[in-house]
Amino acid sequence: MTLCAAVALAAPQARAADAPSYAFAAGARTVPGATGTADAVRLAPGTTYRSTLSDAERTYYRLELDDASSTYVSVTAVPRPGAPLDAGDGIRVSVQDADGLSCSSFDSATVGATGSPRPLTAWGAREVVADRSLCRTAGTYYVVVERARPESASQPWDLELAPVSEPPLARPGATRAPGAWDSATPAPPAGEAVDRPGGAGFATAAAVGPGAWRSRIVPGQTLFYVVPVGWGQQPDATVEIGSTGGRSADYVGAALSLTLHNPVRAEVESAQTGYGGSQKSAALAPVPPVSYANRYAVSAPVNGMRFAGSYYLVVHLAAEVGEKFGDGPYGVVLRVGVRGSARPGPEYAGESVPRGMFGAGASGGPGGAGGHGGDLGLRVLAAGGIGTGSALLLGLAVWTVTARRRDAAQIRANAQNPTA
Repeated sequence: MTLCAAVALAAPQARAADAPSYAFAAGARTVPGATGTADAVRLAPGTTYRSTLSDAERTYYRLELDDASSTYVSVTAVPRPGAPLDAGDGIRVSVQDADGLSCSSFDSATVGATGSPRPLTAWGAREVVADRSLCRTAGTYYVVVERARPESASQPWDLELAPVSEPPLARPGATRAPGAWDSATPAPPAGEAVDRPGGAGFATAAAVGPGAWRSRIVPGQTLFYVVPVGWGQQPDATVEIGSTGGRSADYVGAALSLTLHNPVRAEVESAQTGYGGSQKSAALAPVPPVSYANRYAVSAPVNGMRFAGSYYLVVHLAAEVGEKFGDGPYGVVLRVGVRGSARPGPEYAGESVPRGMFGAGASGGPGGAGGHGGDLGLRVLAAGGIGTGSALLLGLAVWTVTARRRDAAQIRANAQNPTA
C-alpha cells in the first residue's frame, strides 16, 4: 500500500445523501449547562467538553482565572440533522465577570442564507492586555452561550467547548497593530491534487501543507483541515467544486463555503460561492502575517491573526445542493498556500494550556488530534513548498500521529486531576 493510500484511509468516505455527523473530540468530558451562574460547572483550560444547548435560555459555564493569563473559549454548536433552520439561526458566545460585565462582545455564528445545518463555531475571551482595564482581576468568570434567535429554538443542539489559556509576555511589547502588509491576492498553488479526505471535526482535522488536496463531499457535509502557520507567515486558501457534467437551470446561492479559524478556533475569514452545476471556486481574502500585536487591531481578520500555531480550514457544501443537483458525492480541491518564512515569536512568561499551544511548539488545542505538530509541522511547510510528494505526506502523517499521542496524554492527565 502506498503512503498516499494509507493516509487517505485515515478518514472514512461519506455516502451520498448521508452527510457524516460532527466528530467530537475523543475523551471530551460531558458537562451540563446551567440556566444560572450559581450552578455553572467549571471549565478548565486544556480540557475539551461536551454539553447541550437545550432551549431558548442562556446557558452558563464557570471559569476560575488568574490576573495575568488571557483565556479563550470556543464553542461549536451542532444542529440536529433535519432541524428546520433560518438564515439567522445560530449561537452567540461571550465571557462575563462576576458583576455581569462582558469581557468580550458577543461573537456569533449563523447558518447563513441556505439554512444548511452545519457545525457553527463562536468564541468568547477574557484578555489581559496593556490598553484595557476591564476583566483584569483574578476571580470567577462565566462563559455565556445562547441562541442567536432564541424565539426559533425548538430542538437541543450539541456543544463542544474548548477553553485555552495564553500566558503573558515575558516583557512588554508593541501595543499597536502593525502597519502596512502585503495584501495582494496570491495565485493558488497549481499542479496535480493529492487525495486527502477531510476530517469531520476540529479534533479530527486532516493535516495539510502548501499544495493542492483532493477530497469528496456530499451535500450537508463539512470537512475540516489543519495547517501549521508560523510567526510572520500568511496562510491563504481556495476551494474548488467540480461540475456535475450535465446542464441545469437550477442555482444554489452560498452553496460552497470556506472558513479560516485560528488556533483557538476563532473565525478569521470566510468565503463562499454559489453553484449551478458548473465548476466554481471560493478564495479567502488575504490576511496579514501572524503577529502578536495584531490583537490590537479593530478589524476581525487582522485581530484574529494573533497567534502562530495550527490554523483550521473548514469546507461546507450546502444541503440544498443535493435537492437541486443530486446526492453526489462531489469532487472538491483545496489549494493551500503559506507565504513567508517563519520567524521567532514573542517570549512568553510561562506555558500555554494546553502546553505548546502557540508558536513553534504549536498544538491544535484541547483534544485536537490533527492540530499539533510543533517544530515538525513548521519544518514540513518550510521544506514542502508547493510540492505534494511522499516526503510531505510522510511529514504530515507523523505530525498527526504525534498530535494524537500528545492529546491522549493530556486527556489522561485531566482525568487524574479533575477540576469541576
